[in-house]
Amino acid sequence: MTAMVTPFDDAGDVDHEGTATLARWLVEQGNDALVVTGTTGEASCLTDDEQVAVWHTVRAAVDVPVIVGSGTNDTRHAAELTGRAAATGADAVLLVAPYYNRPSQAGIEAHFRHVAAATDLPVILYDIPGRTGRKISDDVILRLARDVTNVVALKDAAGSPADTARLIATAPDSFEVYSGDDSLTLPLLCVGAVGVIGVATHWCAPVMAEMISSFSKGDGARAAELNARMIESFDFETGDAAPNPIPTKAMLRALGLPAGPCRLPLGPTPDGLEDTALEVHRRLYPA
Repeated sequence: MTAMVTPFDDAGDVDHEGTATLARWLVEQGNDALVVTGTTGEASCLTDDEQVAVWHTVRAAVDVPVIVGSGTNDTRHAAELTGRAAATGADAVLLVAPYYNRPSQAGIEAHFRHVAAATDLPVILYDIPGRTGRKISDDVILRLARDVTNVVALKDAAGSPADTARLIATAPDSFEVYSGDDSLTLPLLCVGAVGVIGVATHWCAPVMAEMISSFSKGDGARAAELNARMIESFDFETGDAAPNPIPTKAMLRALGLPAGPCRLPLGPTPDGLEDTALEVHRRLYPA
């Protein structure tokens, strides 16, 4: 699955035609589902109405599952936004841990329970402590997985395959874990993850899909070879001078796909980034 960017036009408004075009292209590239209005989709810079409109646009454009990011750091706000998801035809919601507030683990658990109760859709928890300032503890994840019927999965961007292995070993069999970090997808598959919600998969989805398929078939050598082929793409997707999704949008523009600029405060695209993107793409898919 790809955590899809939100294309903007030159005026900075949501480009709905471009959004639909990009969604269809991503499915053609081999994505099994799309995740919209997450971190990469610049959700924190979209109004609620803009987010809901994007959900409608993507749902109408593709026939794969559409997962919508509806989490915020305000529990009441997140519950209200999450409650709007089902009417758009969304198949699931992605709920990020509350960011900036730095709540206790008890507060994080109460937040997720309250927001999950606002919908009958499946809920994927999103643990990304590098952005939120708080890791969701394994105890909280396990209680939610066992007690809250619609909490069914985790997007894991916590960066510790060893911790993920322990979590998977004790979670219900039906609870799924997805890598939330492209570069850790293969290590996480090795400890029981079932896939990835990726960023570099905007342009390397065919290679990622083959890697996951190779691993599933027991061909670890081929999976490692394909992972190595994508490392440059993983390195390209974010950095201090060009944080995600600036490089992804540069890559899409270089490939002639809808993307547009990022909204502030992400900042301008560094000079030469689109040329670098084309070189990364060329080496990923050598003639």
